[in-house]
Amino acid sequence: MEHRDQDQVNAEVRERIEASFARQGLMRHLGARLTQITAGRVHIELNSRPEVTQQHGYIHAGATSAIADSAGGYAALTLFPANTEVLTVEYKVNLLAPAVGDHIEAVGTVLKAGRTLTICRLEVFAFPDGQQRLIAAGQQTLFRVPDPGSDGTQRH
Repeated sequence: MEHRDQDQVNAEVRERIEASFARQGLMRHLGARLTQITAGRVHIELNSRPEVTQQHGYIHAGATSAIADSAGGYAALTLFPANTEVLTVEYKVNLLAPAVGDHIEAVGTVLKAGRTLTICRLEVFAFPDGQQRLIAAGQQTLFRVPDPGSDGTQRH
């Protein structure tokens, strides 16, 4: 799927993505935030701070891959019907360079959306000295599932 920046999502999709993201305890714990939501593409940023670094002071690979996974999942969700959700089946991330800078940004982009499985490209960028640098790249497979709250029952 070719992505164009003008592929805006409607207010209902944006609200659904933002509400789902707000329910993610890990994203809240990490301090991650949604920064862009377009059809088939989502950006998530994470500021560098001691709580998300590893022993050398770089942003930890676990935090890096967690925001990449969420960016891909939400990119897929922008294309799914309102009564569905997404679960990650598999993802692989290659760490290309240390996560150095004041923040990192994960970009999830849908490559192929299917009725059951969706494939996304995952990229994570760091910004040392104000310059954008690709630090991680990967691919993800997602599974579309019915929204557990769409039948009127409460989520847990």
